[in-house]
Amino acid sequence: MADLQATLDSIYADIQPRIGEGKVADYIPELAKVDPKQFGMAIVTVDGKVYRVGDADTAFSIQSISKVFMLTLALGKVGEGLWKRVGREPSGSAFNSIVQLEHESGIPRNPFINAGAIAVSDVVMAGHAPREAIGELLRFVRYLADDESITIDDKVARSETQTGYRNFALANFMRAYRNLDHPVDHVLGVYFHQCALSMTCEQLARAGLFLAARGSNPTTGHSVVSPKRARRINALMLTCGHYDGSGDFAYHVGLPGKSGVGGGIFAVAPGIASIAVWSPGLNKVGNSQLGAAALEMLAARTGWSVFGD
Repeated sequence: MADLQATLDSIYADIQPRIGEGKVADYIPELAKVDPKQFGMAIVTVDGKVYRVGDADTAFSIQSISKVFMLTLALGKVGEGLWKRVGREPSGSAFNSIVQLEHESGIPRNPFINAGAIAVSDVVMAGHAPREAIGELLRFVRYLADDESITIDDKVARSETQTGYRNFALANFMRAYRNLDHPVDHVLGVYFHQCALSMTCEQLARAGLFLAARGSNPTTGHSVVSPKRARRINALMLTCGHYDGSGDFAYHVGLPGKSGVGGGIFAVAPGIASIAVWSPGLNKVGNSQLGAAALEMLAARTGWSVFGD
């Protein structure tokens, strides 16, 4: 671990000439305004040490990475019963595809595609008003990161609400199959606000550290989930965390991870560290182009892949 900062510095040096590659998510107007020429990366080890480079202290919209935290909350509420409403298989389709949902009678393929995450948001609501469910998520993430400054970007949430027609279609489709218990606009209100969580790379790496440490946060001493549940969440991230680029990410990086169209990627080296990287430019399947490249370099230079050195 002694030379981890040197490793991070070398990755940053190799990435720097490429900063600005990829295409920002322009279908959400607020995200279209983000300067693509940014890159940050942070690593938090299970012994509490923090390593960072670049724009690691710049807050960004974590988007679909929030699905990991909502999944954790939903499993805490209903346990294995969640899998009656959401599958656990890779999708092989775009994150906002409606074709698969129709073919499988309103049961989303996994909790990390949009339809699955909307169903998970419905579970987390569990009879609460949308504002209460959003508050629960915000409190949870602040607790995980041990940081009360984490906020939700209302401009991004509003931008998603105004342009999220396909998500409205997915939610109405599931409601038609009775796989949503709450009104569509309430569930989507929660979903759009969770995606608008604004965090830095360091805050995100801290928040996800429990998944690298058998379900407990070693820096605070808090037990978050059981070791078995942490292992299963990691398994889902490895197989489903990058939409239809999940297999490619596992092949090149070999770490459980979750991407977001804000340009962030959260990754876990089990027993070692949690990692967050951010660069707004996306590749053709909606994952951060430079974030994925940096994580591939990290896995190669540290031997952290779950598949061996």
